[in-house]
Amino acid sequence: MQTKQLTWRFAWDYPLFRVKLVLGLFVMGLIVFYLQDFFLFVQKRNGGIPIHDWVLAALPAHDVSVYIFLILYPASGLFFWRMRKNTELCITALWGYIFLCLVRMLTISLVSLEPPLNLVHMTDPFSIIFYGSNMITRDLFFSGHTATLFLVGLCLENKKEKAIVFCATAILGLLLLIQHVHYTADVLAAPFFSYLFWYMGKTIARI
Repeated sequence: MQTKQLTWRFAWDYPLFRVKLVLGLFVMGLIVFYLQDFFLFVQKRNGGIPIHDWVLAALPAHDVSVYIFLILYPASGLFFWRMRKNTELCITALWGYIFLCLVRMLTISLVSLEPPLNLVHMTDPFSIIFYGSNMITRDLFFSGHTATLFLVGLCLENKKEKAIVFCATAILGLLLLIQHVHYTADVLAAPFFSYLFWYMGKTIARI
């Protein structure tokens, strides 16, 4: 079923669409509910691998949290605005983000890294949703911020908007390195994962 041209009212009449939407929201709710405990567990474990990152070594650490979220949140707002009338876009993004969260939890579990040197903690008013009141520094491979924004760019249909979001993703990745909250490999790997998640989400949306 192609849901892209259906309004929300008519798409809801299709049982398969309702299953994909309701099940996706349920799974996403479970992920959000569990994330705080997961990140707390990750933060407390020992034996992380230290990495010498010559890019970070060449970049003085600065707090650029404001610029990071001035990029991330307007782009997310644009995406939700486009999604309001596009049911296929909603299902693609919902399941793409579910896969992003699940695989990121898996990679963080398998790849235990020491936090980068001179890490500057980001101040994000919405981080309490995922991290609670805990200061998390070991959620490294791969970069969730970079992967999320690149996923947004993949989901958007307007070519100019896609180009803008992809450029914003590159700037965001650089700012994360300046903040020293991620290694270079975390940022560079994120778009490759995002493409996989976008493809999987789009496949679900087109069933």
